[in-house]
Order: sequence, then structure tokens, then C-alpha cells
Amino acid sequence: MKQFDLHLIPGDGIGTEVVAAGRRVLHRLELLHGGISFRFRVHDWGCERYLKKGAMMPAEGLGILADGDAILLGAVGFPGVPDHVSLRGLLLPIRQEFDQYVNLRPVRMLPGLRSPLKSASAGGIDFVVIRENTEGEYCGQGRFEKEGTEEEAAVQEARFSRRGTERIFRYAFARAADRKRPRLISATKSNALNYSMVFWDRIFEEVKERFPSVEARSVHVDALAALLVLQPQSLEVVVASNLFGDILTDLGAALLGGIGVSPSANLNPERRFPSMFEPVHGSAPDIAGKGVADPIGTFWSIVLMLEHLNLAAEGARLMAAIESVLRRGDTLTPDLGGTATTAQVTDRVVAALGEE
Repeated sequence: MKQFDLHLIPGDGIGTEVVAAGRRVLHRLELLHGGISFRFRVHDWGCERYLKKGAMMPAEGLGILADGDAILLGAVGFPGVPDHVSLRGLLLPIRQEFDQYVNLRPVRMLPGLRSPLKSASAGGIDFVVIRENTEGEYCGQGRFEKEGTEEEAAVQEARFSRRGTERIFRYAFARAADRKRPRLISATKSNALNYSMVFWDRIFEEVKERFPSVEARSVHVDALAALLVLQPQSLEVVVASNLFGDILTDLGAALLGGIGVSPSANLNPERRFPSMFEPVHGSAPDIAGKGVADPIGTFWSIVLMLEHLNLAAEGARLMAAIESVLRRGDTLTPDLGGTATTAQVTDRVVAALGEE
């Protein structure tokens, strides 16, 4: 029996609901496989803990997580705690301290989804965004100047190292080389950001020389946002800085008809530290506790986790179950135009896992 130690951080809002649904799916996969088991360690870290104890997670939190095979996160953030406090109190420390420098976000039009784009169809949108995940605009450096005066100012720094920039490009080019259409677009804004993005472009051109089989070009991020809407079918792999990747992937999720279905993986490709998997959506306080949160983004994130754990067959089985339920279209949560509850969607996915 092969055991995998998984750390579950439900977090805030609907995070508790979708992680519970994910646990049910993983348990079903255990039973179907017969030779694997998942040991769950659940941590009640998040905004509620912050309000009670002044910290999103305990001081030894990273040490607790370090011995696991993977981390499954629900959502972070809730009214009463400023977003910059919740994000930097839990999510960003895990990404940065565990060197999860690849944020991988697939954008794929699954059967049964209804895109706001008239031209979209199942299979027509299928690309992946590779986001630099540990530095750039989210490095957390900056300062306030002359506070309380008319000259008060805020300076937010962005840090782009050669090591960090080069390795995200290498990873993105390797992913692009494996696609049927080996294409790569780098999101830039070097016409305005005359240090960070000029540097980004220079490293891109250097790495590009090592991958002659990949059709690669730089596109200004504003033009790229338009391209996502006008010609998403032309995209294969997009590589972007921390901030640009964050914005572009939310737009990509919207192309699929709902942010609740989109997954993400925070990867340490060298596996020196555990990687973390989470749906793209936030904590959705407006529907928290109502039992109608969409669990699909969590299930798809679990697919990415299973692939990372070298359980590709189980990941493929879960992906097939997700697509089967979406294709039928009679068990969808309200964000996708249905009336089903989180539990009903989970029941249907669990049942579909057993179907051959």
C-alpha cells in the first residue's frame, strides 16, 4: 500500500466546503485503486484564526507542512481581515518559502461549459498560463514616504532576478515544446516598465535561443488581454510575471463561463519542497455556508495534484468524471447556470468515478 501524506488547509469561506468535497473524491479514488491511501492532516488556518490569535497560521506552520507530499488549499480571505494581511499571512509565505516558483493554470473549455464568447466551443480553448510565483511584483518590498504630509507617497518594488526569471522561462519553453503546436507567448510591458520588463524581455530572448523548435514571441500584456478574448484558440502556452499572470488567468477563467471551475498548481518542480494545489476562485463570502459553491475547480486542482504525485491514471480518471458530469449538464451549481448543491455535484462526480 502506497501512502501519500496530504496537508489540507480549507481556509476561509467556501474553502471549507470545496476541500471537504475534494476529500470525498480522494477517498473514492483510494477505494477504486486499492493500492494507495491518502493520510489527511487538516489545519484550521485562515482569517478566523487571525481574528482570534493574530496570525493566519502558527509560527511553526511551514515546518508542519514541510513533511507532506502535497498541500490542498481551499481559499484565503474574508471580510474583517484586510486582503493584504490574509494573503501575506498564509498563501504567499507557503509559495515563497517552499520555492513554488511555477504557478500553472490550465485554461481549457470543457464539454458542457458555456463561455460568454460566441465563438467558443468545447476543445476550442485549450492553453496554459505559466506564472512566475515567488518574486516579481509580489516580492513584498517597498515603503511609505513622508507619511502624514502632502508629499506622502507609497513605493512598491518589483524584484526580477536572473535566476528566477530564467528558470520560469525554461519551464515554460519545456511545456511549450511538448504541445502539439509548440507555441509560446511572453507577456511584457517593456515599453513602459523600463527596468523590470526590459530585463524580462532580455532573459526571454536568451532562453528562446535554446528552444528553436518553439514558436515564441513577446506581446504587450494589454494586447495579450485582448488576444485572450478575440483569439483564445490561437494560444498554447503563455508565460507571465506574478502580477500579469494573476490578472490574465482570472480573465482566462472568465472565458470558461465561471471562475469556480478553474484550477491551479503551485509547483516546486525539483520536489525539494511540497507543492500546493488550489482552485483559482476566492473565498466567496456572499455564498459561504449556503452549500452551493462549485467544487469543480477543486476537483480539477486535485487532478493536477495527482499528476504531480505520479498518479496520472487516477488523475485522468477524475478528469474524465468531471467532464462526464459537465457534459450531462443536469447537475451544475448556480455559477454555471444550474441549481445543484456542492454535495449533489460531488455525489455525481463520485458516482462517475466508478463508471467504466
